[in-house]
Amino acid sequence: MHEVYVLNGPNLDRLGTREPEIYGSMTFAQLADLCMTTAGQLGFRAQVRQTNDEAELIGWLHEAADGKIPVILNPAAFTHYSYALRDACAMLTAPLIEVHLSNPLAREEFRHTSVVSGVATGTIAGFGATSYVLALEALARQT
Repeated sequence: MHEVYVLNGPNLDRLGTREPEIYGSMTFAQLADLCMTTAGQLGFRAQVRQTNDEAELIGWLHEAADGKIPVILNPAAFTHYSYALRDACAMLTAPLIEVHLSNPLAREEFRHTSVVSGVATGTIAGFGATSYVLALEALARQT
């Protein structure tokens, strides 16, 4: 069974309570269960992780790079400004799919720029938790 990292950046641990009109009512625990279940159905073993710490997220990307492990990444606010995160993503040799619950291009202008997209295999945004399901399905077709 292939491994996949599903990595999540800041404030995603607040899902279900943080701006549910934008991010939905699903909690992070429910999202993690959805990802693990979907991954299992597609022949993957998903490690779902969340951190509010940029350095920890970069460390996980280094693990993925060293292990040639595909990554589904919701960089959250780091999307827009973390060049350190972008550089860690650029080290990946396995597929990297950037995901967002909302559509950043339909939101405030500062959210329109992703420093990660340029090194990602693809980006899926705007479908709520289904963005993760679509990313896992895309990954299954890539490997």
